[in-house]
Amino acid sequence: MNYRRLVGLLVVSFLGCQNYKTVRVKGQDGNPSVYIDPGTSGPNKGVGIESQDIISMTDRIVRDILNQPSIFKGQKPPKVIVDAKYFRNESISVINKNIITDMLRNHLVRSARGRILFLGREYVKMLENQDGGEGVGGKVDVMGGVKKVFEWDYRMGGRITSIHSTNPKTGMRSTFYHFSLELVSAKDGVIVWSGSYDLKKVSREDIIYR
Repeated sequence: MNYRRLVGLLVVSFLGCQNYKTVRVKGQDGNPSVYIDPGTSGPNKGVGIESQDIISMTDRIVRDILNQPSIFKGQKPPKVIVDAKYFRNESISVINKNIITDMLRNHLVRSARGRILFLGREYVKMLENQDGGEGVGGKVDVMGGVKKVFEWDYRMGGRITSIHSTNPKTGMRSTFYHFSLELVSAKDGVIVWSGSYDLKKVSREDIIYR
C-alpha cells in the first residue's frame, strides 16, 4: 500500500462517522457530470446519430402527420400503432430504434389531443393477465391460435439508411443519413402518409456510439 493511499484511508476512517461533509482524497477526484440541452450538439462531435438529430426529426414528422388530412377523414379517431417492429436500421450507426419510435409516439400523443388513438401492442400480456385472461371488457379473444386484442387502422414502418466515406489523407469522415417513415393502412396496405428526414455529418473525431 503506497503512502498516499494509506493517508487517504486514515482520513476517511477518522471522519467517516461525521455526516456534515464528504471527504475527498487529493488525486482521486473525478470530473463532475455536466447537464446540457439534449436538443443541442454536445462536446462529442462524431458522425453518428445523436440526441439533437432525433429531437429535430421527431418534431418535423409530428407536424407533418398532424397536417395530413387523409388520416383524419373519418368521423372516429383513427387507431394507429407506432413502434419499432417494422422500423429497420440499415445504416452504419448503432442506435436503439425504440428511442426514435417512443419519442415520436409520445410527441404525437401529446400533440394529437385525442384526434388519434395510439394502440400499445407491446402491452398485450398486461391485458391478458387482467380479468382472468379476458382483458379489458373481455376484448381479448383467441381466434385460430392468434390472440386478437384490437384492430388498428394505420401502422408505422420505415427504415434508416446511410452513405459513409472517409478521406485516408485527412482522416475526415462524412456520413449521410436518410430516415424514411410511412403510415400503412390495415385495410388495403395503402401508404396514407410518407415522410423523410435527411442529415449529413462531417467530423475528424472517431466517436464510439452505444
